[in-house]
Amino acid sequence: MPGNSDTLPSQALPAVFSICRLTTLVASLIVALCSGTNYVCLAYAPQLGHRLQISHTQLNIIGLAGNVGVYSTGPIWGRIVDTRGPRILLACAFFLLLSGYSGIRHLYDTGLAENVKTLSIPSFILLVMCGFVSGAGGNAGLTSGINSTAKTFPDSLRASTVGVVLSGFGLSAFLFSTISRIAFPGDTSSFLFILSIGTALPMIMGFFLVRPIPIPSTLNAHGRQNAQQHITRRRALIMGDVGLTNVFGRRLARSSDFWLLFTILSLLSGTGLMYINNVGSMSQALYAAKNPEYDEVEATRWQATQVSSISIMNFSGRIFIGVVNDICKNRLGLPRSYSLVLVSLFVFISQVATARVDSVENLWLASSLLGLGYGSVFSLLPTMCLEWFGMPHFSENWGYLSMAPMVAGNLFSVAFGRNLDAHDGKTRAEVPRCLLGRECYVDTLYLTIGACSLSILLSAWAGWRDREKMRKAAGFNGDEDVLN
Repeated sequence: MPGNSDTLPSQALPAVFSICRLTTLVASLIVALCSGTNYVCLAYAPQLGHRLQISHTQLNIIGLAGNVGVYSTGPIWGRIVDTRGPRILLACAFFLLLSGYSGIRHLYDTGLAENVKTLSIPSFILLVMCGFVSGAGGNAGLTSGINSTAKTFPDSLRASTVGVVLSGFGLSAFLFSTISRIAFPGDTSSFLFILSIGTALPMIMGFFLVRPIPIPSTLNAHGRQNAQQHITRRRALIMGDVGLTNVFGRRLARSSDFWLLFTILSLLSGTGLMYINNVGSMSQALYAAKNPEYDEVEATRWQATQVSSISIMNFSGRIFIGVVNDICKNRLGLPRSYSLVLVSLFVFISQVATARVDSVENLWLASSLLGLGYGSVFSLLPTMCLEWFGMPHFSENWGYLSMAPMVAGNLFSVAFGRNLDAHDGKTRAEVPRCLLGRECYVDTLYLTIGACSLSILLSAWAGWRDREKMRKAAGFNGDEDVLN
């Protein structure tokens, strides 16, 4: 237990790059790789809708249930892992992922009864519950991996190692969609079986291998004199040292720093979710505008191209920003919050690029930029949460912060849907899709471009505030030198 390990002498703890620490990192990466399958629903949703006669609106509700399962359970999982460790979460992840995807597969295999043209309300509710459960299970696995990794590596490597774990979450959709395309082309039932087994079994492995290992430097503070502790703690409040900072509960809710990060995350992740949830519709609109003879197979291929582009760059962005973040702080002496401006710029550029793309052949570039920015956001913000609010309640605090995507994400997605519906069938009423290319959705992009612009300004303010804190903290160095 973490409380017992705090009493160990630092000499008894393993080195930073020891086998046990690297084992935690690799096992956490594998767990994360099997936890991000919520976005792979794009690979089986059309077939599910066709077999069960589900409308696009109902499919979106199922997808939304998965997102709610991911983001709404963050505070619960976070509190459990902060107080009880990762094993409870990994056990829950096993059962939730297995039951969620198995339930969807069962309903798919059962199909509709003879002479029944629509799915019954109880069956639809069960589908929604399965979507929620699978999302909650994925978040349980990811939270266990992030928490254990953050507690296992020192501050100088924390952004990079957490970024590696988060990169697995970003690559998950690409991995499973590739397996589906190569091993089970057109076989949705087998693909859902692989999802249920392939996401659940690695949680058993994680149950035995994912565990936090104390960091020697965080234990040395117990032997300091009272005066030294007082100055160090005062400096920690300004600098955000994570063995000493501890903001949670009501203090977190009253913290302007929390609401600043919440707003930035809501704007950026909301933009990303809007794009991810609707890139298929954008791809179809661009393809249909220049192809009078609409080919469903070819349109599906272009849609898959966007999913792959987003997933690969999502993976890359999570590693990239982690490395950049550690370099900025440890070698250049810059606050981690400076990277907020960089990730905001990534997402902003992706939206400008999307607004200018007028052919489906070039949409992959905008998708790649969006994936880079979206991945960077979810690699940087957990590290910012840890640095600003401390380690003791890190996962619980991140759970509350990670609820931010549900705010702007739903708002932007609804705006996109209404914009697209307003243009549907404008040129040919018998075709239930928009045939006007980027004109079908570009108005919504102006909204997200404005949101990203606001995020850039807020990120610059966050960086300035951190810089001021560092200058104030420098004033304590003289007192520490006297004591030493």
